[in-house]
Amino acid sequence: MNVRKVFKIIGKILFFIIIIAILVIAYLIYSKYNFNEYVKAEYNRGLSEFERDSKVKYSETNSYKIHSEQYNDAMFYKEIPVSPNTAYRVTCMVKTENVENEEDNADSGAHICLNKTMEKSVDVTGTTDWTKLEFVFNSKDKTKVEVGFRLGGYAGNSKGTAWFSDFKIESGSADTSNTWNFLCLLFDNVNVNIPYDNGERNVKLHLSQEDKEDMKTCIERFKTSLSELSKGKINAKYEVKEITEEITTMSHDKDNGYYVSPTDVKETLDKYIDAGKYDHIFIAFRTGDINTQNEIPVNDWIGLGGMQYRGIGFSNIRLPNESNNYIYKYDTRINTFPEEVYIHEFLHTLERNSEEYGYEVPELHSYSYYGYQDQKLVGLKDWYKDYLNCEIRSSSGNIGLNEEIFTKKPAKASDFNLSIELNDLKEPANIFEEIGILFKKLIKMFSNESSPNIENQNELVESEIGA
Repeated sequence: MNVRKVFKIIGKILFFIIIIAILVIAYLIYSKYNFNEYVKAEYNRGLSEFERDSKVKYSETNSYKIHSEQYNDAMFYKEIPVSPNTAYRVTCMVKTENVENEEDNADSGAHICLNKTMEKSVDVTGTTDWTKLEFVFNSKDKTKVEVGFRLGGYAGNSKGTAWFSDFKIESGSADTSNTWNFLCLLFDNVNVNIPYDNGERNVKLHLSQEDKEDMKTCIERFKTSLSELSKGKINAKYEVKEITEEITTMSHDKDNGYYVSPTDVKETLDKYIDAGKYDHIFIAFRTGDINTQNEIPVNDWIGLGGMQYRGIGFSNIRLPNESNNYIYKYDTRINTFPEEVYIHEFLHTLERNSEEYGYEVPELHSYSYYGYQDQKLVGLKDWYKDYLNCEIRSSSGNIGLNEEIFTKKPAKASDFNLSIELNDLKEPANIFEEIGILFKKLIKMFSNESSPNIENQNELVESEIGA
């Protein structure tokens, strides 16, 4: 064999070696940054790193890693088809390292969420080993949703590292009965510091036994009144639990004064929500003691509703002072509708749910516009009755809550006793399926299809790393 042929053979071998090396390097780079059909997004562009991790992983598949050296809100999400008014459960495994939130008591960290909503799972913070996350939601009137895996949050930023793996989604059967299961948590003790004269003052308040009896009476009356006012269209079951742990933080805004947000008591709420049977949660606590002038400033209405936590309606029942106030006491001369605050705050949840399901509904506080008055002894009872029965007269006919909203409750664990696993979040089984997904992306890019809008406190933007 002559020298020229030897060099040609060696050249071909080297060429194939180089080609193979290029392909291997290309695949390694691709496998590190390939997020399949997920879109990568962040609130502050370029502060977070997205990559697939072959070293830290829960199973055979490379984990999905988000690393934020600075505080940011970052996630990867995927649009999936859903059937309206159906319960869904999303699970994954998550591992974290040095995850911390920018603000104390923030509802942020590593979690599963629905993009463009405040619905989410619990947060994982700190340094943790692989933990299972579970998130349930009702699709409401939607035919598609964006399921996200997030480090940060709708209302706060986080930093650190989170790895996500083993995604799974199941459909369940939504509870469509008209009976709602309420939980009323009585917080015995409030021990908070609030601003006072350029400093702080400590306020300690306690529920008396009389307070607790009043709350138990009100929730029983609420059960009866809800059925009577709605003419049997919606019914209630309830449980009352006494909570000995102190409320140690309170939220504040100029419209409502001091109140307890879900994040102020989320450890307690998580314990009961995980039981998977409640449709709405009331929490009752004292905000003032007229006998000692020890109180927390509260504006206007004593209750506060319209909030939600993990997809479940959440309302404050605030007790203003000791036994000298009859707002929660039945008395034929003063107040024959002491359960009004419970009715009012729950209606705020039905009002919000109606809007999320696409129903038009009058604003709950607009009673005077339609000619209703806050009356002695019974308050706004007539307004609530007509609101519940869609019997408010208007120029366009009778308006109020659509009866269908009474059967549209939040998703919960009991909806998945007979669940069906779906394929929408399954990982590609082999490299050929990955290549197929890559071609889909290229077609999407060349068709100039616009990226979906991603939002948190303002708006996230697609990462420079790309989708």
